[in-house]
Amino acid sequence: MSRLPFYLIVGLLLLVGIAASVHRHVQFEIPWLPGEQRQVWEIEAVINFNAQDGPVQVDLALPSHQAGYRVLTENTASSGYGLAYKADELGRQAEWTIRNAAGSQQLYYSVQMLVSPDARSPVQTPPELSSIPPWESPYDTAANQLIERAWSRSANNATFARELILDINGERQGENARLLLTQEQPSPLIVRLLNQAGVQAREVSGLLMEDGRRRQTLSSWIQVFDESAETWTLFNPTTGEQGKPDNLLLWETGGRAVLEVQGGTNSRVTFSMLTHYQPASAAVRNHYSDDTLLNFSIHSLPLEEQALFQTILLIPIGALVVVFLRVLVGVKTSGTFMPVLIALAFIQTTLLTGLIGFLLIVAMGLIIRNYLSYLNLLLVARVSAVIITVIAIISIFTVIAYRMGLNAGLTVTFFPMIILAWTIERMSILWEEEGPKQVLIQGGGSLLTAVLAFLAMNNPWVRHITFNFLGVQFILMALILLLGNYTGYRLLELRRFKPITDEEKSS
Repeated sequence: MSRLPFYLIVGLLLLVGIAASVHRHVQFEIPWLPGEQRQVWEIEAVINFNAQDGPVQVDLALPSHQAGYRVLTENTASSGYGLAYKADELGRQAEWTIRNAAGSQQLYYSVQMLVSPDARSPVQTPPELSSIPPWESPYDTAANQLIERAWSRSANNATFARELILDINGERQGENARLLLTQEQPSPLIVRLLNQAGVQAREVSGLLMEDGRRRQTLSSWIQVFDESAETWTLFNPTTGEQGKPDNLLLWETGGRAVLEVQGGTNSRVTFSMLTHYQPASAAVRNHYSDDTLLNFSIHSLPLEEQALFQTILLIPIGALVVVFLRVLVGVKTSGTFMPVLIALAFIQTTLLTGLIGFLLIVAMGLIIRNYLSYLNLLLVARVSAVIITVIAIISIFTVIAYRMGLNAGLTVTFFPMIILAWTIERMSILWEEEGPKQVLIQGGGSLLTAVLAFLAMNNPWVRHITFNFLGVQFILMALILLLGNYTGYRLLELRRFKPITDEEKSS
């Protein structure tokens, strides 16, 4: 029979698992290693204005995902105000409303921004050029001369914008620029001249990030659409420098007002900021809330269920260890996957406490089970009696440990009682049928497998990978299928050939 379908299934599982894991790492920036730190900026915007004893509506532009930064969390403090978040093609806004307000008012907005070098701005289509109001004489002549001078010394939209900025704000500032600056501020003037020349440009607002700064205001920047690269290029409207500084957070990129207050006067917004570092897994946790088919994760569940699944997702790791030891090494165990459940108990009890508890419970259980064998009970009744015995043993050990002040002994209750009862039953039957040697071999093999499974499952990196990358489960499935296809000799069986090798050496 052809094995091609089998290998195709294994290959598909490996491909899906690796692709899903890489996608989560690249797209959602989930780190491969636990304990990685990410820089996070906490920014607070304070809005102050005087309400005019009537209805008030306040609109504040909000930052979005952009090159170098991602939005983590955002909160507001606005007692008595209604709040709504709005989003359109120009960006995001927070809208506060109230039916009646008077006097000095303060509204707060705070946001956490993750420093993310791999973050990219969403694709934005350039807006249509708006109608440019005509200049009056002699301003029209000055504007045309400025445009012609910069245009002749440029090669594309980006270089044209740079030359125009230098002509207006740089050392080359002439009479034409000084004349136009009496009518417009530098940034709006540059945008107006660019649009007049048929170049799509807009004025945006940005916040220069400096740790510990308070009462900062936004600065103006100019974005020019480069048709050759089909991207927006950022310019400093004062120096003409091209490119976005690393410490610049673009707050408003739609070309509209950052703050609009209806029903109030003397409005202003100031910003304070602090930076700190936190674990990467916590820093990117907000990405898990928007689960899709491509971002399927356990993190959308309540915390209690997340903690449960964090343990459940370790079971395939233990299963892989069991399959490897039984199929390739040839370790004999009492029960196929009993060691995995014992390893899960070790995670709760710690290894040393778990080993001592397991040995004491099984030893006491075997003694009592040996007595039960003389009663000639039916299997169901005998196993039920062993289960009750195990519960009694665990209860006694727990009480004794508590009385002695050994808090670690209280954790033996995490052992799976049914599995322990069946283990005692199987070992007792094995003792009667094949003798104590086989009991020691299988019992020791079970304990060795449980310890190795515990070491693999309790590894911080393994716990991190299995919990954050569900695609790993497909990879584990593929590896187990490959191991299940092995039909050769086990490592422990090779000792049977030792006499043959000895004879060959002697001859």
